[in-house]
Amino acid sequence: NNSYVTAGSFHTLELVKDKAFELKKKSWDSISIENLKEGCNKKSGCDLVVLLINPGLAHLYLVGRSMTNLCSTLDSKIGGKKIDLSKFFERVFNALVKNVDFSVVNCMVIAGPGSTKDHFRQYLLSQASRVKSMEGVKSRVALLDVNSMGKEGLREVLDDPRAMSLIKDTKSATELKAMKELNEMLLFHPDKACYGPKSVDLASELMAIETLLITDELFRNRDNGLRKKYIGLVDSVKRSGGKAVLLSSMHVSGEQLTQLTGIAAILRFPVPNIDDLEL
Repeated sequence: NNSYVTAGSFHTLELVKDKAFELKKKSWDSISIENLKEGCNKKSGCDLVVLLINPGLAHLYLVGRSMTNLCSTLDSKIGGKKIDLSKFFERVFNALVKNVDFSVVNCMVIAGPGSTKDHFRQYLLSQASRVKSMEGVKSRVALLDVNSMGKEGLREVLDDPRAMSLIKDTKSATELKAMKELNEMLLFHPDKACYGPKSVDLASELMAIETLLITDELFRNRDNGLRKKYIGLVDSVKRSGGKAVLLSSMHVSGEQLTQLTGIAAILRFPVPNIDDLEL
């Protein structure tokens, strides 16, 4: 406790760009240090822009290092009236200009179930000369076919190897790849994967964890003992030669892991019926 913030609570502060500040903690654990280093990384931000589009409907997502953000939904479907594509494309283009800094974004995927994506790409390239940061955007735009719009369509994009190749060296790609591998293990080799605190603890005691997947929500638990437990688990896995992937609960991969209790592991060797074991 201190005179400003009680234990277990938080307070929001506004930090001004280019103004120095000092941050103090009595104890710096490995997760806090990792988060601090990532926050100081100048390359932090948006890894991929995903535009899902079909006639009269568009969803604009920014896939970043720590979150997936739906920053714009454009719906021009009004009753049974015919859609004016030129006006609709203009609205979508303006949304891109407003929400995306193309000077720092390396790649963009335009996806959809039909040919609208192809037509919008042509429109985008014809208008790009109006925006200085869009110089060279042609080489950074990829087209993908998906069957759905919204979050389902986004998942289709992020499951596509072509999209992953665009962000292969980013934190987003690492998280998505780990989550995809976990899902495949649970489906095809269930003895080599587990989820839930009890099963993961047992796997750690057996030194069986190759990859630990854990959401950042677990490190924000109000129970200080539980926070220390999860930090210790991460450190233990790393000491035994495994790796730990920290997933943001605000990222599409973290949302999936949250549905599996927020903690899971891919194992080095099969451990049958791990849920029934006791050490």
